[in-house]
Order: sequence, then structure tokens, then C-alpha cells
Amino acid sequence: MTIRTSGKALTAIHQFLPTFADRDAIGSHVLETQRLIRSLGLHSEIYSEDIHPEMRSKGHPFAALVAATRDNTAGLLYHASTGCRNFDALLAWEGPFFVDYHNITDPAFFERWSPGASDNMRLARRQLAQLASRCDVAIAHSSFSAGELATLGFPAPCVVPILLDFAHLDAAPDRRRLARLTKAGEHGGAHWLYVGRVAPNKCHHDLIGAFAVYRAAFDPQARLSLVGGATSESYWGALESLCRELELRASVEFADTISPGDLLAYYRCADLFVSMSEHEGFGVPLLEAMQAGVPVVAHAATAVPETVGDAALLLDTKDPVAVAVAARRVLGDPELKASLVKAGHARVEELSLANTRRMMLDALRQFVDA
Repeated sequence: MTIRTSGKALTAIHQFLPTFADRDAIGSHVLETQRLIRSLGLHSEIYSEDIHPEMRSKGHPFAALVAATRDNTAGLLYHASTGCRNFDALLAWEGPFFVDYHNITDPAFFERWSPGASDNMRLARRQLAQLASRCDVAIAHSSFSAGELATLGFPAPCVVPILLDFAHLDAAPDRRRLARLTKAGEHGGAHWLYVGRVAPNKCHHDLIGAFAVYRAAFDPQARLSLVGGATSESYWGALESLCRELELRASVEFADTISPGDLLAYYRCADLFVSMSEHEGFGVPLLEAMQAGVPVVAHAATAVPETVGDAALLLDTKDPVAVAVAARRVLGDPELKASLVKAGHARVEELSLANTRRMMLDALRQFVDA
């Protein structure tokens, strides 16, 4: 299989992302994409401005990429999600240029809580707009994100779900965390779970409000676990204050930095996954919950509906009473719960790594000669 550009065989497709982190959906997607590219017999390296310690053996610093910018037999796949400090150098790339758009959160969500993060998102959106005329192939992980690219004038975007290997969810959970969560459930009460960064666009405040109604109306022993690190300390603090005001501190757990085994324990012990997020470019934890056999209730915003398909109970409102009633409906109806779990497993199979790899290859096929 040969990739051609300007009459020359393409020898490599390298990847660049601003931050290369372990246990991160974008980082995992980049590694799977590298395996796909290498399976075609092409050279492929990963470059980043910020490489987390765990990933240093798998990536190269940005300076190493600059030396390759004039190699017109190499393509560059840029993963757009945040601002890039060395953006002008990227524009100097002379070979084919691909954009993989992971979505950029609306800066308005962060203006109150983290002005620095808001500024970075504005920068990222300005940089993305500049790439429209430079891009040869545009890839987005949802129709929602593809619509944003089309509006900016990118070539017809290819929609490819993020490349995920769900095999890690079949591993054994951390025994101590599993024992602690199991013991916490001995007194009864449903266990709500949400996994995702503690960030304003994820709307943890709406989730906590709905959970408070659920406890008051249906289940005074219910518990809520919020799993994910903070991207805004001020927002995290506001959520803790909200829990105190609603007298929920003993029933709402914030789990910041946890191990993969810990995360598996949370999925294993959860009765329901609830998302009130208002901005998702895809929604990996929704699928992780489905793979783990946890039914999902979610606000139908941005890319959430197309991520879950018909495998979740979607709500067009975040009214706390409506959300609480929806949760009660799922947890109180064994047939409905079982049907959501079954549909969830089917949805995960539709988005299996084998299927999404084929879709990614199709997205690059305009440069591929079989």
C-alpha cells in the first residue's frame, strides 16, 4: 500500500499533539493511530510540546519535529484540542497536513472559573480556523465536531469515532478500592457514578442538584461518586460548597487522581452512570460505562446522542426533578435497566477498535493507493 502526494510516495505520517499524557483518551487514540499507520508500512513518530513522564519513551519533543518540516515525503497529523505554543512552526510543514479534531470546549464555560483556560481555548479556536486552507484531510470524532470544521471551511470532514481499545476494562479492579466501595453499599441505596474532568462544561453542579432531589424523593441512602481530576480549582471548590449547602458531603465522593484499577472498581460497583455535560466532542466515559454493564442516563447535548446511539436514556432537560425521576425509572425497572445494558454492549461493539481502525483508514484513503 502506497501513499502519494505531488507524485511522490509518502514515506511517513507523523503525529503532533500539544500534550501527550498517559491514561488520556486523546493520548490513547494517538497511540492506536500510530499502530495503524505503521501497519501500512509507513514510518510514524509522535511529537508533543508537553510530554508527561510516563509517555517519554513513546514521544519526542517538539524540537525534533522542526527538523522534519521540509520533508515533503512525510505527512503530519495534527490533533487539535487545545492551544499550541509553536503553531507558526507547524504551518511551515511542507508535506500533506491532516487535522484530527477532538473538539475545543467553548471558552464561555471557563470565563468565570478559569480565565487562563478560557484564553487558551480562544487561542485554540483561532489556530484551528487558520488550518482550514492548509488542511488536506480533516477528521472529526462526531458529526457535531465535523459541523464546526465545515463552518470554518475545512475540506469535507470525515467522521471517525475515537480509536478505543476497551480490553483494559476487562482487567481486575483494585481489590482495596472494590472492598471499600462494596462496604459503602452494604446499607443499601443506589450508587450514581460520573467519570470526567471536574470542569464547568461537565456541569457537575447540575448533577449534584439532581442527585439531591433523588435522595430526598426516592432514596435517602443513595451515593454519588464523581471521578476525575480538576481543571478548575475554583469550580471544584464551588462544588464542595454546594455539597455542604445541600448537606451531601457524606454522600458525595470526589475521587481525584486514581489508578486504572480504582476506576474499574467504580464501574464495577456503580448502579447508574449519569451525565449532565453540556459540551462533549465525543464522550469516552459513556462508552466505558456501557462496556462495564452500567446503564446510562445523559443530557442530550452536543455529541452525546451520537456517541450513545439508542443505548442510553437521553434527556432534553436538566431540570433536577426530571433527572431524578429518570434515574428512578431506570433503577426501578429491571427490564428497562437490562435493555439499556444490552444496548450498551451492542453500541460498544459497533465502536470496537477493529471497526474504528477501518474508518480511520478510509479517512486517509484519499492519499492511499492500494
